[in-house]
Amino acid sequence: MVNRFYLLVLLIGIVAAIAGCGGNETKTAAAPTAKKPEPMAPFRFHKLIEVSPGQSYDVLSWGRGAVDAGSFMILHSDSSAIKYTTTTGDLDGVIVDAFNADMDVDGNPEILIQAKSKDTTNYASIYAFEFNNNKANKLDFPRLNNSQRKGYRGNDNFYIRDGKFMREFPIYSGSGKDAKPTGAKRQLEYSLRSNEFTVKQLSKDSTNVADNTQAKQNQDNKTTIQQSEKKSNSSSKSSKKKRRRNRD
Repeated sequence: MVNRFYLLVLLIGIVAAIAGCGGNETKTAAAPTAKKPEPMAPFRFHKLIEVSPGQSYDVLSWGRGAVDAGSFMILHSDSSAIKYTTTTGDLDGVIVDAFNADMDVDGNPEILIQAKSKDTTNYASIYAFEFNNNKANKLDFPRLNNSQRKGYRGNDNFYIRDGKFMREFPIYSGSGKDAKPTGAKRQLEYSLRSNEFTVKQLSKDSTNVADNTQAKQNQDNKTTIQQSEKKSNSSSKSSKKKRRRNRD
């Protein structure tokens, strides 16, 4: 009995030791997902664009108070020549993105800033600069003409493709709160020549799908009527022939 008692105590001690060791195991916590650091007030937007080794551009927006107004800055760091320049301007809207391109292939980078505005005329604004020898040359970005603007209600998508600055946006029919997307999109391609933008529409879209649909319906109705008239004329001729045969 004594031996069994000591054996039971020994087993309990071993189990307790194993449980204690298991409880002291260090559990590896899952690494938290790294979040992109947000700019500290009064700054609202920041994007670093590295054009080449030693050539970088920090695009920022800043301002206190109003949300849809402020200023932008382009900080150019030329670390190889130890030169640092700042380009500033007034900002209408909120910066959505910034792009780097060399549309005229002259070796001088262009920095384009896309801002979104709430006004019902120009939903998107582009602030464009070409940098040459640490000097910023402002470029005038063209507004949409009447043809390009027809059915436009913002929601622009800008991107760089094959060295060109591309723009896409959905087309709406109607106006005001009654405007509805047609499902069509308009695509524009911007190029740069002698520091002036040229624009070309690539898509053969319909600026008013509703009108085109109605026109198609009208054409179909016209075709149906013509076919009905043709059948009617054919049956009329057939009846006349039968009458002549009966008379004969």
